[in-house]
Amino acid sequence: MASAAILGTGLIGASVGVALRGAGWKVAGWDPDPLVAARALSMQAFDHSFDSMEAAIEGVDLVVLAGPVKAILATLETIDTGALVTDVAGVKLPVVAAAARTGLRFVGGHPMAGRETSGPEGASGSMFRGASWVVCPDGASDADLGALAGIVESLGATPVLMSAAEHDRAVAAASHLPQVTAGALVELVGEDAAALGLAAGGFRDLTRIAMSDPSWWVDVLIENRAEVGPALRRLADRLVGLASEVENELRPSVEDRMSNARAIRRSMAAPVETVSIVLEDRPGQMAKVGHSLSESNVDLRDLQLRHAVHGGGGVLTLSVRAGEADKLRLALRSDGFQLLGD
Repeated sequence: MASAAILGTGLIGASVGVALRGAGWKVAGWDPDPLVAARALSMQAFDHSFDSMEAAIEGVDLVVLAGPVKAILATLETIDTGALVTDVAGVKLPVVAAAARTGLRFVGGHPMAGRETSGPEGASGSMFRGASWVVCPDGASDADLGALAGIVESLGATPVLMSAAEHDRAVAAASHLPQVTAGALVELVGEDAAALGLAAGGFRDLTRIAMSDPSWWVDVLIENRAEVGPALRRLADRLVGLASEVENELRPSVEDRMSNARAIRRSMAAPVETVSIVLEDRPGQMAKVGHSLSESNVDLRDLQLRHAVHGGGGVLTLSVRAGEADKLRLALRSDGFQLLGD
């Protein structure tokens, strides 16, 4: 049985532990906070939790550095092991540079998956299924690269070979910029009580990630400042340009921007059709929806629940494969649901 040690037992570390155990690994865990490690152990993220990092890594085949970026950099200065070492940090250049000074068998990694919550209670071994997992070749041997890629695939993720520099530039735009933008938008709307009161599903969807752990994100943003700073300025330039077009009533330019954004976004996902259901404020509504989904045998791609502000049910929107919406509507009506638009 292959063995691994997870150093850092928060959301991602605990999820890696659960996933590895599910793939047949024997997993040890350690966290500088014993209470966090105990919580992760209770979530069955490991087989054993250790009081010291040295005890956790003894004799293992794989070490996963899963703490904040600063903690990973500090650990790389002290860790001594012949095992394959990887990390899950959201910024790669400083990590691979630090690893290069150690002589460790190190392969940088970053699973492009997570949740807005923090802590091991949100851990899931299914978190990485279908997700991209960046694997950095910087300074790594072909054998170690292949080994980590195989581990990633065994957890249901897709390994993506990408240099540390390429990774940091890409995530600055695709991951770090959305995080900062969501926070700025929440701050802006939060200053206007009337606007905050009108915030609905679109606002919640766009700003969900603003609930992420700020201490973790501060580390990532500062360490990737060389890419995040310019990305923020490029976004600011686009917004300033859009502001000018709106103020000067340049309708064709505004429409071109919106149409281009729509086309790009639609190209990122398989085509779907949506069905919106009016939910009553009584028990068993979601169970009935499940029955309708089972009876219609449609391919559910996504769902969104918009609650009434003070209770009283809401609207559940289901996204299904294109061409299957009518089957789902028929099943829902047969189960007594009112559909939005009926």
